[in-house]
Amino acid sequence: MKGAGDVLLDVKDVRLRLGNAQVLGGISFQVIDRVREGTTTGQVVALLGPSGVGKTRLFRVIAGLDEPDAGTVRDKDNRPLRAGDVGVVFQDYPLLKHRTVVQNLEIAGTVAGMSPETSKKRASELLETFKLGDRSDFYPAQLSGGQRQRVAIAQQIVQPRQLLLMDEPFSGLDPAALEDVAKLIVDVVNLDDLYTIVLVTHDIRAAMTVSDTMHMLGRDRKDGKIVPGAKVQESFDMVKLGLAWQRDIQEMPEFTKLEKELKARFRTL
Repeated sequence: MKGAGDVLLDVKDVRLRLGNAQVLGGISFQVIDRVREGTTTGQVVALLGPSGVGKTRLFRVIAGLDEPDAGTVRDKDNRPLRAGDVGVVFQDYPLLKHRTVVQNLEIAGTVAGMSPETSKKRASELLETFKLGDRSDFYPAQLSGGQRQRVAIAQQIVQPRQLLLMDEPFSGLDPAALEDVAKLIVDVVNLDDLYTIVLVTHDIRAAMTVSDTMHMLGRDRKDGKIVPGAKVQESFDMVKLGLAWQRDIQEMPEFTKLEKELKARFRTL
């Protein structure tokens, strides 16, 4: 049984080249279990960096979709993560276009090995949890971007998984939908103490709002020149900074100060 301080995800010295380009230059970080007395608390970890820095490539490596040239990605039992071990929500929410919302969820359950009865029951539960009951018979094209994302997340946890990866979850959303998705991410991860959401994003403010840990990705510089290959340049424990697990953190002076610092730092990555 895992407890506070245990490693839930271990990414160690991941390196990746594409052609002649070094994309990932030795990325290492861990997701450590947190415990909040009297509260179910999962983990939200943001991999934050500017466009083109290699976030999505790292995302694919952690998901087991791409093999790194070097390095390892291991789960809480110290086993290598493979494709299918984790839930994956891509930026374009690839739902089955000719199936309704409830059918998308039921099919996900069947593919995961559930009986038709079990998958139907699980789909019904998730429609309630994700406030999609009135959209159950809608097709993806009839949904808003925020609603499609809700379905995509629900689809990935029909078969409960402790690790969910999300690629640019805030991209293309209007302010109201972005706020809803941020709340949804926190709600989902707190369904279980060992749930972990790792999201990659360039949206500084959104990442700060939902995360309890942030890792800033960027490239080293030597003699004023960029050294190819992204690394973790800096990590932020938002809990220790007092910028997690409370309401209205965006209104706090400390939040505004850190946001300005990160925006300035982005120009050097």
